[in-house]
Amino acid sequence: MNSDSSTAAKPLSVINHDRDLAGLTYVYPVLSRRAGGVSVGINLNPNNACNWHCAYCQVPGLVRGKAPVIDLQVLEQELRCFLHELVHGDWLLRHAPEGARVIRDIAFSGNGEPTSAEEFREAVDLVLRLREEFGLGGPRSEGGPGGVPVRLITNGSLMGQARVQEGVRRLGEAGGEVWFKVDGGSTAAIERINGVNLTPEVVARNLARCAQLCDTWVQTCMFRWDGMAPSDADVDAYLAVLRAAGLDRLQGVLLYGIARPSMQPEAARLSPLEPDELEDIGARMRKQGLTVRVSP
Repeated sequence: MNSDSSTAAKPLSVINHDRDLAGLTYVYPVLSRRAGGVSVGINLNPNNACNWHCAYCQVPGLVRGKAPVIDLQVLEQELRCFLHELVHGDWLLRHAPEGARVIRDIAFSGNGEPTSAEEFREAVDLVLRLREEFGLGGPRSEGGPGGVPVRLITNGSLMGQARVQEGVRRLGEAGGEVWFKVDGGSTAAIERINGVNLTPEVVARNLARCAQLCDTWVQTCMFRWDGMAPSDADVDAYLAVLRAAGLDRLQGVLLYGIARPSMQPEAARLSPLEPDELEDIGARMRKQGLTVRVSP
């Protein structure tokens, strides 16, 4: 990896999640609002293909499909070189703002659904191995690099597949986390927001299955659609999905608003909620006994 890359002129920010900042195929850095620092992203969908079409997605040129064949040797080389710069070099000093110069996680995210990669389980094993190699595993300690979690950010739609379950189980055994997308609680809302025809019952079943294998947070984006905020009925239907999955199985909810512009045709229909509106929705979730973290 070239330490003199163009990232020197493009510091990280919460509104720029450009996958090309590091000039690599599978590995990219972002400043994550919800993780609270630098997240090392693993993009298993460099072809911009996803089995969902979320209205708020910031991926340009998004297409329907699955991840391509993953070159695990290239992934390993990229991740090893990048972690070396983070741990032993001055990458954080040069590219991360003061107060955020810490590695918060290594996250399977990127330009599509990561679990659609046939090599997903092998990629999980590879990332966990390199995390240990660079001393980023083990318990978190004050001032030390240890305890960097590995996270999977997923729509959860492929949780019925054995290979996906194996990867998630491996992640759970290593102390990782899943951030599982749930944005709507009715078939109509799921189709409008996520562009797929799924029933709430299927979403709840996949969420419950995931939470049994690995610590799971629900990741939820809420916003105005054509100027209209989510109604009380919308929030009630959403909470019904979480109850059907089992509230006691969940770590909590990561509730967030729109911070980066959508690159989808629906972008003009979307606008952010006010911070107090998100907080009010979060308060309704907390009344269910859920831990809720709100990021406007």
